[in-house]
Amino acid sequence: MHLHRTLTLLACLLPNLLMASEVDIAAALDRFHAAATAADEDAYLAEVTDNMVFLGTDASERWQGQAWRDFVHQHFSEGQGWEYRLQRRHITLSADGASAWFDELLDNDQLGLCRGSGVLVKDASGWKISQYNLSMPVPNEMILGVARDIASDTSTPAGEPSAHFTEEAKEAEETEEEAGKRCPKRHKTNRRANC
Repeated sequence: MHLHRTLTLLACLLPNLLMASEVDIAAALDRFHAAATAADEDAYLAEVTDNMVFLGTDASERWQGQAWRDFVHQHFSEGQGWEYRLQRRHITLSADGASAWFDELLDNDQLGLCRGSGVLVKDASGWKISQYNLSMPVPNEMILGVARDIASDTSTPAGEPSAHFTEEAKEAEETEEEAGKRCPKRHKTNRRANC
């Protein structure tokens, strides 16, 4: 009898707990965007994990952790924020309630319609963004022309990063390559040995 009451109570409370989490996640994303608009570095970085990954619209734009914090500081310290206005958002919570993923349509004065997507994790202080991917949706009837334009772009040699690709990212890749040479993969696990 007690088990039945407990299960009934959980069944009644679970939807409310999930909805509360979605409200908290949406609030974290809203604070993230508001801080970017205001170029408020402290408020912006308070919404992300220490090792956050940000993927920009250019294929070479990938910042992680301190590299992203440095990029944000460079712009925000000069009062240069960026404004993306929310149009629509979807949030999905993991089964254990410890992580969530989202996608959102945004409007930007310069770029027009954009899409943000990413992952949040829950820690002791609340929900934090651990990955954010900014992209520009391309209408299907335009996609082949856009693909041709990208393929014919000669401003950056094929396979080379654009000017936005940071030196820190290049150094991190080189360090990883060097570690791979020193630490051969194990036979059965295909993982690198600890060296």
